[in-house]
Amino acid sequence: MTVELVDTAEHTLPETQFAALYAQAQQFYAHQMRLLDTHDTERWAATFAENAVLHLPSRPAPVRARTALAGYVRAGAARQRRAGSRLDHWVGLLDVRPQTDGSLHTRCSALAYVTPGDGGPRVLYVCVMQDVLIRCRGEWRIVHRRVTRDDLA
Repeated sequence: MTVELVDTAEHTLPETQFAALYAQAQQFYAHQMRLLDTHDTERWAATFAENAVLHLPSRPAPVRARTALAGYVRAGAARQRRAGSRLDHWVGLLDVRPQTDGSLHTRCSALAYVTPGDGGPRVLYVCVMQDVLIRCRGEWRIVHRRVTRDDLA
C-alpha cells in the first residue's frame, strides 16, 4: 500500500516509510517543546538550522539565525522566572507531508498555557505552526517556521 499525499510535489511513500517519518516528526516536536518548556535554550535553538527563519505574530520582523532564536527564548524564560509562572506547550493535530527533495512540510496546532505560582493552568493562546524540516547530520532541523495565533487571524 502507498500513501498518496495531497498538495505536495506528488511524492508517495510506502505506508511503513511514511509511518516512520510521522513518528520521527512527532518525537521531534515532543523533544523540541520539552526543551522550550524547561528553558534549555541552546539545545532548543539547535533544533533549528543555522540559517533558520522564525515568523512570530508578536514580532514585526522574523527572527533569523540560531543565535537570535536562542536570545529570543532566553529573554522569554527570564520574564517567566520574574513572574513566578511556568509556560508549557502542547502540540497536536500534526500533518506531515514529505517532499521530493527529502524535506518535510508540517502543520500542527499548539496550545501555550501558563501555570501561575498560585493557581491552576490557563490557556494563553492557540497557535498553528507551519514548518519546513530538513535532515542535517542525520537529525531533523527546522529551516522555516511560521506561527499564527487564532486570536490574531
